[in-house]
Amino acid sequence: MVKGRIVAEGLRPGAALVVPGLELTRVSRVAVSAPGPGQPGVWTLLDVAAPAERAEELAAALSAGLSAEGGWYADFRSGGEHVVVFAGRIFRYAVGDVAGRDEAVAYGRAVGVPDAQLDWGP
Repeated sequence: MVKGRIVAEGLRPGAALVVPGLELTRVSRVAVSAPGPGQPGVWTLLDVAAPAERAEELAAALSAGLSAEGGWYADFRSGGEHVVVFAGRIFRYAVGDVAGRDEAVAYGRAVGVPDAQLDWGP
């Protein structure tokens, strides 16, 4: 099973996530204490789930749908793998793989994700 979170404001205008079996499990709105440049102060969080066999499709849809501006990313877990997706770039690493996580964090910094937002799990 794939489980993850998407910040709706990080999707570019016109983006559509069409992934068979993708389910919205929770929607919430949160105030962000340290939004990045160009990011709004309130976000809409979309918690999602999908069958494990749809992980590649979800990663590709997010990579195509996320805005390249503003330091946006989405992440999810599928089995023992953590997937972190930026516009045009996908990182996959085993849960607990520090080097794999560090590579994704470094890329996030390079594309403008504030350090306070580089807080996905191990």
